[in-house]
Amino acid sequence: MPENQPDQQPENYGASSIQYLKDLDGVRRRPAMYIGDTADAGFHHLLWEIVDNAVDEGLAGHCKSIVVSLNEDGSATVTDDGRGIPVDLHPEEKVPAIELVFLKLHAGGKFDGKAYAVSGGLHGVGAAVVNALSEWMEVEVYKDSQVHHISFARGRKKTDLRVTGASRRRGTRVTFRPDRQIFSHEGFDYDRVRNRLREMAYLMGSYDLSIILEDARDGRKETFHYPDGLRSYINDLTEGKENITEIIQFNKDLEEGGRRYGVEIALRYTNDWNEGVYTFVNNIRTPEGGTHLAGFRAALTRTLNSWLKQSDLLKKKDDELPAGEDYRAGLYAVVSVKAPDPQFEGQTKAKLGSREVQSIVEAVVGECIGAYVDKHPEASRAILRKVLLARDAREAARKQRDLVRRKGALSSGSLPGKLADCQSRDREETELYLVEGDSAGGSAKGGRDRRFQAILPLRGKIINVEKNSANRVLANNELQTMIQAIGAGMAEEFDADKVRYGKVVIMTDADVDGSHIRTLILTFLFRQMRGLIDAGRVYVAMPPLYQVMKKGNKGGQYLHTEEQLRAAVLDLALDAASVSLPGAKHPLTGAALRSLADALATLEKIMGGFRGERRGLEAREYLAAWDPQRGLPTHAVVTTADNQRHFFWNEEDRDAFLEARRELLVWSGPESGAAREEADLLSLVFHERNDVDAALAAAAQAGVPLPPSTWNGGFVAELGKERREVPTPLDLLRALRDIGQKSVDVQRYKGLGEMNPEQLWESTMNPATRKMKKIILEDAYEADRIFSMLMGDETEPRRRYIEEHALEVSNLDI
Repeated sequence: MPENQPDQQPENYGASSIQYLKDLDGVRRRPAMYIGDTADAGFHHLLWEIVDNAVDEGLAGHCKSIVVSLNEDGSATVTDDGRGIPVDLHPEEKVPAIELVFLKLHAGGKFDGKAYAVSGGLHGVGAAVVNALSEWMEVEVYKDSQVHHISFARGRKKTDLRVTGASRRRGTRVTFRPDRQIFSHEGFDYDRVRNRLREMAYLMGSYDLSIILEDARDGRKETFHYPDGLRSYINDLTEGKENITEIIQFNKDLEEGGRRYGVEIALRYTNDWNEGVYTFVNNIRTPEGGTHLAGFRAALTRTLNSWLKQSDLLKKKDDELPAGEDYRAGLYAVVSVKAPDPQFEGQTKAKLGSREVQSIVEAVVGECIGAYVDKHPEASRAILRKVLLARDAREAARKQRDLVRRKGALSSGSLPGKLADCQSRDREETELYLVEGDSAGGSAKGGRDRRFQAILPLRGKIINVEKNSANRVLANNELQTMIQAIGAGMAEEFDADKVRYGKVVIMTDADVDGSHIRTLILTFLFRQMRGLIDAGRVYVAMPPLYQVMKKGNKGGQYLHTEEQLRAAVLDLALDAASVSLPGAKHPLTGAALRSLADALATLEKIMGGFRGERRGLEAREYLAAWDPQRGLPTHAVVTTADNQRHFFWNEEDRDAFLEARRELLVWSGPESGAAREEADLLSLVFHERNDVDAALAAAAQAGVPLPPSTWNGGFVAELGKERREVPTPLDLLRALRDIGQKSVDVQRYKGLGEMNPEQLWESTMNPATRKMKKIILEDAYEADRIFSMLMGDETEPRRRYIEEHALEVSNLDI
């Protein structure tokens, strides 16, 4: 809202702005209460909370740049140039305000509406919850020409707030690593973070905010800056679609009950048949909608309905008026509301509950859409013609359903002839397998547990629903049988309560054709049975890619990835291999060798993410700094002029070293991109130090000599007639894998038909041993965009996508 931005909030953002309500308690015991779950969604939710706090500074008019860095050690850093979290003493609690922000629930500047007029960090628990669920957290505040530092670990203060240097910058930098004791997921997903930050940049376009994403793991870097705001967002949403109108955009600020609200909306009609309306409150996405979405839909339907009645487009006066869904067919819109003290349903903020927002949005949309149709009669007629087409297509689809239903294909009381149904009538324990081809279907029927597993073979590739209308979809025989077997209808008639099976499992070959068929089925389910995905009933079977066994043996392990194959080859090699270590009297075999391999595997994994070229310090140099009394250093400073390394075992010594050289430029993390190249000193923190120390201790326990600086050959791996000598213990595992490969047989599977019924049951269908992926709709916008691009009519966006992501493909069979 460039011309109508909320007034910039006052600069006096200090300790008195922080209201402390209640002690932090129980977050680590019940994290799902605060972040939804402890899987990948909850894992990433920690990052969203810190980013949202930085964006709030932008909403208040004090922040123009946010840098999000995904670090090599699994941590993330969020840096902003806002006012900086208050570091002065809180007037009531008599402790630095920053401690309350990160150690107490309901301590924040977002309760009284003074420090922040509008804010996404509503509940004031975000920063404290992130701290509680992080293995460690480091916070630097650049304020009043000083650098203030404080650190935390698992919800406890680790070091007191102190001044560590001088700086002309201002803002806050938060670095944290999600706790591996709590989260099953490990590592931030670049694409997931990218989509979220890009979305945020669209919404903050009118505030001239730039968001930079850096991935230190592979060097990727992107800048998101969209001065056109929601207009750019709609352009992205409708890429690859045939547009009926130009982008319609409006924004308005108004006061209600002495409080200021903002409504910004951009929309466009396309020749698509799907609806894509995305809603936000104070830049927080509300995937379940809420009162703002209800207001938008009601006003849009009412306004266009009124205009349609006055037009000559209705052939007869008694013609059926379009339904609300007809007015939204092919509509892509972004509804962004700024509201003080919005009421969400829970900390995850998925749905807006503020009743006053509905009437405000309804009034603004009614007024602005009404003005648009009056000023743009031709564009408005194009919209209404599309609406009437949607009405007619809906009616044609209804008639087609009735016709097919009369033939029995959609009857809830009948089942398709080629369905091999199961015996159980307990829905929650039953599974329906959608199997590619009659051959694989035969193996699946022979190998299944008929008590609870049903098999539906699908012949050939089903129709692409992205390119066809609902009535053509219903005329397709394979889709008819699928709809009939699932038993819950489709489109607006879909009823999740009528689904016959607890799980619907897509099982296709692991080749190009199988991937295409799987995508066609998922497209159909996403477009026509979305409720099945929302209910968590859709799964993808994961047939193995490999079976590995010792030479001459029958049976073996089923494996799904190259990494699993390497681990299995190593595991089989350890049964018969031996390793000789420098200075050892006897080679290691059996249990002793396995203990060594476990320690080296941990060390290999940690050091594999060290990314020395990004730090200016190689892994071997870091290991060589190991000290018998102090272990590995916690910090280092590299002087760029002479490339000298200075190691430190505590922050105080590192800070003293930097203070003595305060006239030099120091780079201490991803900030602006150019700072690292211009710096005189590189200040490094080794957050992985404790893990590496523990792995080294375990390796030493198994017989590896320390210190690492003495590693210089003499490490020997032997298996049968094969013998390899390597320079360091880190090379031993690779040597064992290489020689182990010669003692095993590996079968590569490309299709389900290559397995007999027993193998298919054992590897893919047995609940005790199988692997399946559950389909979760986490980002409806991104899912809609990808389905439209990959399965739609426009070829150019698809070509660009394939070219951009070609190097990410693995296990491709052509």
